[in-house]
Amino acid sequence: MPLTRGIEGAIPIGSVGQIGILVEDLDQAIDLYGRAFGIEEWNSYRYDKEFMPWSRYGDEEGTFAMRLAMGGANPQVELIQPLAGPSIYHDFIEQGHSGLHHLGVFVENLDAAISLMEKSGYRITQTARGYGQEGDGGFAYFDTDRDLGVVVEAIEIPATRRPGTVRRTGGI
Repeated sequence: MPLTRGIEGAIPIGSVGQIGILVEDLDQAIDLYGRAFGIEEWNSYRYDKEFMPWSRYGDEEGTFAMRLAMGGANPQVELIQPLAGPSIYHDFIEQGHSGLHHLGVFVENLDAAISLMEKSGYRITQTARGYGQEGDGGFAYFDTDRDLGVVVEAIEIPATRRPGTVRRTGGI
């Protein structure tokens, strides 16, 4: 996935592993997207200051919170219901958007991905770290909309995720 302006000299950070969709109601969205894509089981979480001990929105400390559910694979579908802001999710909704928000790329080293993206001219809009059981794991969103028409997220998966709630799609 090229992430510099223009085709020549494009620098990939990895393959798309996740599709992020903003939703108004997570419970309804689990059933809707589950039926639409044949996803029977979702892992659901509430991300807030307790779950993400370090976060930033733009250049300031982050205070955002959201409910999310992840299901499927290749790519994984992530449904996000914004709760508290400010956040890039709230910005997206305030601009009159809903639905497809970002493409996620799983990376081994978040700092290396951030460095690569910044060298390519993409600034971080929102980031958080520490959502893993051992305080590891992190993500960073980049302002790539001008070139790609969608936000790109780099995701460093924690060694062990904190427990979430398993949700099932109704009617499957």
